[in-house]
This record gives sequence, C-alpha cells and structure tokens, in this order.
Amino acid sequence: MCGIVGLFLKNPDLEPRLGALLSTMLETMTGRGPDSAGFAVYGADGAGVKLTLRGADKASLADAVARLESRLGRGVEAVARDTHTVIDVPAALEGDVRGFLGAEAPGIDVVSAGRRMEIYKEVGLPAAVAARFDLAGMTGTHGIGHTRMATESAVTTNGAHPFSTGIDECLVHNGSLSNHNDMRRRLKREGLTFATKNDTEVAAGYLSWRMREGASLKQALESSLSDLDGFFTFVVGTETGFAVVRDPIACKPAVMAETDDYVAFGSEYRALVGLPGIASARVFEPEPAKVYAWERH
Repeated sequence: MCGIVGLFLKNPDLEPRLGALLSTMLETMTGRGPDSAGFAVYGADGAGVKLTLRGADKASLADAVARLESRLGRGVEAVARDTHTVIDVPAALEGDVRGFLGAEAPGIDVVSAGRRMEIYKEVGLPAAVAARFDLAGMTGTHGIGHTRMATESAVTTNGAHPFSTGIDECLVHNGSLSNHNDMRRRLKREGLTFATKNDTEVAAGYLSWRMREGASLKQALESSLSDLDGFFTFVVGTETGFAVVRDPIACKPAVMAETDDYVAFGSEYRALVGLPGIASARVFEPEPAKVYAWERH
C-alpha cells in the first residue's frame, strides 16, 4: 500500500504555490506510506541539463561538486538541498560529468536529469522529507509525489519513488508488477540501465523506451496495459505532460479532480481537499485501462 499524488497546473498564476500545494497533498498520504517519500517538480528551465545528485551527506556532495569543477576547469551552477544537489551543466558535458561521478565519486548517485525536472527522495515520514528539501517553497508547472510502504523490499532511499530513466521523465507507482524481471532483461537488451531491482524502475524504463522509439506519452501508457503484468496505478510526468493510467482490474484506489486551473490526482480524496476551488471541481475515479493525459502548452 502506497500513496500517490500529482498536480498539473493549467493556470500560471498558481505556479508559485505548486510546492506548497503538493507538500500538503503528500503529507496527507502518510498513512498509506510512512517509510519513505519523494517528489518530482517541473520548475524553471535550466541553462543546459539539470542533474539531481544524491549523496550520503552534504559534505560528500559539496566535495564531489568541488572536484567536478576542478576537473571541468569551470564553475558549476549548483543548488544544494540537504542530501541532494542540483547542478546545471551544458548538455555537451553531461557525459563527462557522469563519467567523472562514476569513476571518482562512486558514492554520489544521479537521481534525475532534465531541462526542468528535479527529483528529491529520502527515507522518513513524508512531512519530514518535504521539509528537508523545502518542497513548500518550490515553484513550477506540475509535480508528482509518492509515499511508500515497503512490502517487497527494504526501506532504502534507492527504493523510494519517483523513478526516472529518461530526460525529464519520471513515474510513481502503486501496485506490483509480476513480469518486471523479464521486462528488465528485455530493456537491457535495448540499451537501458537500471540502478535497482525495483519493479517501478522497470515501468519507468519501459515508458522511456517506448517514447524513445517514437511513441507519445499516451501511446506508451496504452502499450503498458498489454506489456506490463500486475496491479498498478501509474502517474507520470514529462517536461510538458502529466498522465495517469490504471490496470484493467483497477484494484488500487485513485481519484482525480479537474477545474479550469488544474488537474489533480490522489490515492484518496482527502489528498485533494485542500486544493483551491475543490468544492466546484469535477471529481471522478479514473476508469480501468484508460489513459488520461494533459499537455502544457
């Protein structure tokens, strides 16, 4: 049992409040996942590629960034938030940065990469995780979040959601996939790499592969209904998009709300009650095996 939330803003006037609204939604789902929490926020465009890095502590991250600057021979724009730091580097240098981190800073993980997306996740109660990274102070157009109750693996930061396997692409998941080992092997043959044994990372990789092959986000999710076995509700973010899909049986709870200002998702309605204008929103349960998708224009 886990908790999922998502918020896609149609009204730019609400963008300064994205983090505050998402933080409240995330905390409300604590009962569904008290072990760890994480979230992705789509904020301002980076000058190049924004890499979200995670280390064991602030000191190790700061040291890695300092050594990276020395290796590159130039300063690196960096924003530190507790155990994570977002660095903005020219796209042409992304490979060099990843090579350096793999060879010279093995304790530093690349959590995500994108022009706009930043991902933060840690072990602990959702309220504490949100506070550590100052989610309430973040701005942006859309974001997704997850609270985890570990049922099939240890409680670790690596097991926390969201998972990302593509530029500006991420996914949160409530459920369990039964064919993730076979699908992981198939995706590895297609050139994808995985950092964990988590089934959700496989789902994220599957969508990245489908979109790499030319599918839209909606088409990739439609394909997942036949290619991924198990019980699942997915909420997905891309640079411009936000989407939701439930498996054909749809045993995992889900509720959505839509107004002229936003689209919101929650595992339970109580995650949505604090949103502005919720009393007049169109509130509905997403149908099984149907993809719901929105794009930012």
